Amino acid sequence: MTITKNKQSVETISNMAEKAFPDKRIAAVKELTEGMCNVTYDITFEDGSESILKIAAKDRRGNTSNEVNLMQAEVTAMKLASENCSFKVADIQYYDTSNTICDGHYFFMEKLKGDNFAFVREKMSEDAIAIVDTEIGKISRELSQVKNPEFGFLGEDKRYDSLFLFVKHMLENLISDAGKKDIDIVYDGQTLLNQLETDKSAFEAVKEASLVHWDMWAGNVFVNDGHVSGIIDWERALWGEPFMDDRFRMHNRGEHFLEGFGQTSFSEDELKRLRWYDIILYLTMMIEVYYREFEDEGQYFWAREMLGKCM
Repeated sequence: MTITKNKQSVETISNMAEKAFPDKRIAAVKELTEGMCNVTYDITFEDGSESILKIAAKDRRGNTSNEVNLMQAEVTAMKLASENCSFKVADIQYYDTSNTICDGHYFFMEKLKGDNFAFVREKMSEDAIAIVDTEIGKISRELSQVKNPEFGFLGEDKRYDSLFLFVKHMLENLISDAGKKDIDIVYDGQTLLNQLETDKSAFEAVKEASLVHWDMWAGNVFVNDGHVSGIIDWERALWGEPFMDDRFRMHNRGEHFLEGFGQTSFSEDELKRLRWYDIILYLTMMIEVYYREFEDEGQYFWAREMLGKCM
């Protein structure tokens, strides 16, 4: 368990559900253990209906500097996607920031149909996987059409006039976070910032921000009857460039996804930006191991190896 998982007693969960759904009574509570950040429960009511309860951490101890008001960011992103896109986003049924019943913000949301893609992928044929990957690409393309004039994290009001300034801010945060906990990120922070500065012109072509999920790996995709039935875990969503999403990372840039997105080749400047987004993700994965206090350091060493390939 990570320190950001704000687990609650069945009694507290029952009180939360009673406030959200005064006409219903809980029949069963099951913790969903897949995620590594917030704690999530599958709630079954006596009438047979179900809802997903997600609870934020009670403080910022386990969060990095790039993780800002994650639950507010998630609710905002889900609303934006629901209002502007055709793919399925779970309905937010109740959102509470009062900290009266629970010591963390929380929301209840609709339970999506289907299974977690990461869990069923190995049992699927290559053709079936290709269909889902292509659909994820189309979803990413649709998200890219949700625009904003400025860049920044959805969980805060601060905005950046340029993509470069936002990316630089993210990198500075990671370098600072590593220093606070004496985490070995292999490369000198100032050297990384100097290298980013030399690539500044590569970011100038992106004039307008798009809504980016940022973490659309298989574990955050639900599938039903061979098709995508929904996307979950929007807490790291931001106003940035579509290429910032996990699906464009070096280890995850599949041909079917790119075909669905509608772009299978990249210019020299785009490749430079992709590389910096790779670096930011792998640094994030290295650093969060120690902020979340993971018991297993395997993620750190995997991300460290991937960072080395980027550099």
